[in-house]
Amino acid sequence: MLLYSQYIQMICAFVLAVLFATHTVKVWHILTLSFVVGVGQSFGGPAYSALLPTLVGPEDLANAISMNSIQFNLARIIGPTLGGLAYTVFGATWCFALNGVSYVAVIISLLVIRVQFNAPKTHASVLKSMKEGIGFIQDREGLTSLVVLAFCTTLFGFSLTGFLPVIVQTIFHRGSGTYALLLVFSGGGSICGALIVAAMERLKGQGRLAVLALFALGFTTAGFALSKWLPVSCLLIFLAGAAVMASASLLLSLVQLIVVDSMRGRVMSVYNLAFRAGIPLGALSLGKLIPILGVPTAIAGFGLSLVGVASYFLIVMSKAPTFRRQNKSEV
Repeated sequence: MLLYSQYIQMICAFVLAVLFATHTVKVWHILTLSFVVGVGQSFGGPAYSALLPTLVGPEDLANAISMNSIQFNLARIIGPTLGGLAYTVFGATWCFALNGVSYVAVIISLLVIRVQFNAPKTHASVLKSMKEGIGFIQDREGLTSLVVLAFCTTLFGFSLTGFLPVIVQTIFHRGSGTYALLLVFSGGGSICGALIVAAMERLKGQGRLAVLALFALGFTTAGFALSKWLPVSCLLIFLAGAAVMASASLLLSLVQLIVVDSMRGRVMSVYNLAFRAGIPLGALSLGKLIPILGVPTAIAGFGLSLVGVASYFLIVMSKAPTFRRQNKSEV
């Protein structure tokens, strides 16, 4: 399933590169290929999450989950950064071509892996399995809150990078050089955020730290939207990159640690749906609000909305701890 997912995404990247090279690309081409890629990712993501515990022993599972969440979320930040640089230096055609080539390394890695794992046979229907997964999320302490937080993180916190070209053009009145500079600072912040998460992997209170990172992400997003001085904006987007990396990685690690192996694929499917759904919904909402409210107000509003969500969960957590490991020790 993972291999087929990579094949689909690689082919779509090369098709898009050919369309740009031949100057025949249309909007419906991009929409169709985006849909196909999304379908491939919807199967590959849960399969990836379910495969992880079979690669390491129980004593190393916590470290493996932490490292996996770091590389996964770091790639989501570094990828657009490298894509922006490739677009600036080489143009759209080579940008998509290089994206297609990047899948070769993943495919080779998957072919090398040999996992001695036999999935238990089940005669349950797909609908019954889905119902069991949703029921597990509802019954497991803290899991519903983590899914909601994942959705709010991408809904309010991931739109900044996507609308960065608009900010560069309308606020700073500059071009691709400034855009690339801000992407580099965002990627640098993400690397620092990853190092911080790795350093505190064994610390308790990770649920609270994840919410505090969301709180910081909301404030830095709002501050960046209102800033008109480039040095300050570079600092704020650096801090935002660190905050989004830390929050997303901690949330993913907590979900992986809470869920049991028999439910991992189903639970991660729901989590991935919530996490990924927030990205297009946030972009769509922000795209509708910007013409009405203006760029600074709309993006600042999203940042303050995330502050509100984080504040709510901080208040709830202060009254009743909900983020716990499977063995009930507080994380």
